[in-house]
Amino acid sequence: MFEAFKWWRGLLIAFGLLALMRVVVPLPFANEVVIFSIYTIGCSFLLGRVGFISFGQPAYLAIGAYGTGFYLFYFGTNPFVGLLVGIAAGFVAAAIVGPLFVRLRSDYFALVNLALAVIVFYLMQKVLADVTKGDNGLWFLTNIASTPVLDISRPDQFFIFATLVAFFVWAFYKYLDDTLFGACCLATKINEDKLQFLGYSNFKVRLLAFVIANTTTALAGGLYAVYLGFVSPDMTSPARAADPVIVTILGGAGTLYGPLVGTIAYTGMKDVISKLIGNWELFIGFLLVFIMLAGEKGIVGTIEPWLKRIVSRRKAGSRQA
Repeated sequence: MFEAFKWWRGLLIAFGLLALMRVVVPLPFANEVVIFSIYTIGCSFLLGRVGFISFGQPAYLAIGAYGTGFYLFYFGTNPFVGLLVGIAAGFVAAAIVGPLFVRLRSDYFALVNLALAVIVFYLMQKVLADVTKGDNGLWFLTNIASTPVLDISRPDQFFIFATLVAFFVWAFYKYLDDTLFGACCLATKINEDKLQFLGYSNFKVRLLAFVIANTTTALAGGLYAVYLGFVSPDMTSPARAADPVIVTILGGAGTLYGPLVGTIAYTGMKDVISKLIGNWELFIGFLLVFIMLAGEKGIVGTIEPWLKRIVSRRKAGSRQA
């Protein structure tokens, strides 16, 4: 029982602090952090656990967002149903392209996903403009109906809902990390020949990881659509393809809390530094170079050993007392 509590304690503390952050930061900033961290955790899982670096995450984000947007603009008003449609669209898209993409490794995987982001961008901007409204986007904020218990059409209650969703997403990925599947994901990254020798299929492990990660990304897209009441092709712009990768490296690739910490750092620096200098990306670039030279562990990977030392010293002191 106590071991189970320890399993949940870290998640409860992390998301308790995230909820308290709402007291000291503006609501739009808090909502952006929650949604973008969900967006990033799929990329972090692919990079840190499976060894796939993906510049195509905006494509899956847009598929989830447009799936939700199409439902709310053309068919219905219930945002929960819209979210389910967006998640289903992301799952189907990942299941279709996954068997082709996961056969590739390294640069080829990164480039083919980037190409997918470009394709989705031009589909939404030009080819399907009659349905997507092109650069004008789909506006459906007034179509979103109020929901019982938590009215997610209101930004303050949407934050509570999104935080609960993020909590269960993190719990799910924590569960995956501790399962045989999580170990196989790490094995296919480190030594795929040994994993195959043990009787496991590298292809099936990578495919399942790919589908899970990009369905999570589609969930983030659906949340963006409900929160903003608007979707446009800019969401899948190739110019933003590196954002989730940057946040992943900044927070710590493959770490459980890296996407959350990296998102807070990235979003905070973007909001603060952009007010002081126009080219705020330059500062982020220098910071990334510093982090990579310091050991490629990111913020969480750098701080975690210090926190473990502090906790172990306190435990030792309490035992002696």
